[in-house]
Amino acid sequence: MRLGQSRGIIKAVETVYVALRDEGVDVWRPVEAERISESVYRLANVSVPDAEEWEFSPGSTVQCELRELFDGRALVAVFAA
Repeated sequence: MRLGQSRGIIKAVETVYVALRDEGVDVWRPVEAERISESVYRLANVSVPDAEEWEFSPGSTVQCELRELFDGRALVAVFAA
């Protein structure tokens, strides 16, 4: 987690992993996200690479949970909030 600052307000910024669609195997895109509540985050409003289709759009508010991924436990977006 790192802290971001916007207009004098300090916000917690964390990395949330978003599933990519139509990849044939599980593929995850790390995305910076602002914590809204204990398990709800707002994904950064960034550009999606042309070759990718994300399960949740940039700027979406998502419910997250900790899951075991390729290199350990990580926050994963699981539902639109």
